[in-house]
Amino acid sequence: MDLTELAELRQYIGRTQTVSDVLTPVPPTLLAATIDRDDPPYKTGDELPPNWHRLYFLTAARPAEIGPDGHPARGRFLPPVPLPRRMFAGGRLKFLRPLRIGDGVTRVSEILRVEAKQGRSGDLVFVTLRHRFSVGSDVALEETQDLVYRGPGGGGEPAPEPVEAAPWERTITPDPVTLFRYSALTFNGHRIHYDYPYVTQEENYPGLIVHGPLIATLLLDLLRRARPQARVAEFSFRAKRPLFSPNPFTVRGWPAADGHSVRLTAVNPEGSAAMAAEAVLAA
Repeated sequence: MDLTELAELRQYIGRTQTVSDVLTPVPPTLLAATIDRDDPPYKTGDELPPNWHRLYFLTAARPAEIGPDGHPARGRFLPPVPLPRRMFAGGRLKFLRPLRIGDGVTRVSEILRVEAKQGRSGDLVFVTLRHRFSVGSDVALEETQDLVYRGPGGGGEPAPEPVEAAPWERTITPDPVTLFRYSALTFNGHRIHYDYPYVTQEENYPGLIVHGPLIATLLLDLLRRARPQARVAEFSFRAKRPLFSPNPFTVRGWPAADGHSVRLTAVNPEGSAAMAAEAVLAA
């Protein structure tokens, strides 16, 4: 990518978007079933679990507004990065107060950075967004989100990172139904998650790709299962390598000795880290 192209993309820095939504009870009830939780139906006043805010603030793109990969066409809010592959690289969240079913919430999004780098597979462009979610005048959640765009070539797989056994561990089988349900719940049309011919022939991956936000949600869900009463104050995660359906993977957790944080990792079938995360618990 040349400097002129990068300068044009950086003109999007500072662009903002405001969206409002009401946290209704059906989406979390359906997500609980999707990730195999035996929760009672959610109702008004219930606290929304961490990272489940992705069920709301959905982009209602019409068919003419969708790009060839199934995402909304670039250049509306996000910069029109010319590289074809887009992935969710990671993020950082601060939970300042609970979001509850029935809340009317406003999300203000801002493009913070656009950076170009050279990776093992060629050109990379990173776009960093910040989202602030407010109930009335109170900010309840702050999220910084990293997106990565890359070229069509494969290769560049990082060296294996063996992951040790953990006191908390759960095996997940990401079958196509699970991926379809999560795509539907988040109105995510990205074809890498449900269109096998597209993901294997156009993007040259070996199978359907598990959503990065779903992996992050499953890591937090492991914490919820192990310590149901714990409250998450901060959560950060970084994708390292993709996970593919229907290959089982594990989510593992290591609580710190002081009880204030938990290290979390999603581990692929080969035993390497696919996503690394840390949760800081409220006092």
